Amino acid sequence: MFERVLVATDGSESVRRAIDVGLDVAERFDADLHAVTVLDTSELDATPEALREEYRAALESQAETSLDSFERQIPDEPVSTAIREGRPAAEIRAHADQIGADLIVAGTRGRHGEHRQLLGSVAEHLVRNSSVPVLTVRQLAAKEDVSGETATR
Repeated sequence: MFERVLVATDGSESVRRAIDVGLDVAERFDADLHAVTVLDTSELDATPEALREEYRAALESQAETSLDSFERQIPDEPVSTAIREGRPAAEIRAHADQIGADLIVAGTRGRHGEHRQLLGSVAEHLVRNSSVPVLTVRQLAAKEDVSGETATR
């Protein structure tokens, strides 16, 4: 059913569960696993020119770190990774088209997730505009158990 699964990652905590789900789907269908992260150039363009080079380097470092984290989370599985530049939703869709993905897996909230109620703006755009199915994975809320430790439900 699925031959290529693309997981969109931005290095945020909420995407960790999406990585797990993407890996699970890829394993169940014996599909190739791909990961993509996007340097959001709209953020870069809004940065004062004097700080642009430094900010670009920080964005590139963050992108590399998020993909390294992805690969560390699934050390025994081969994964193809890519860093793209542009508007995240459009670049994720373009990458999915380029690799012939059958499924896109995305977290519902990313680095800007606290500003959206149900879906993050990138996930919402993917769901509405992608030519392939999109599996959105919400981050489970953390709650304290009776021992006072934080647990994820």
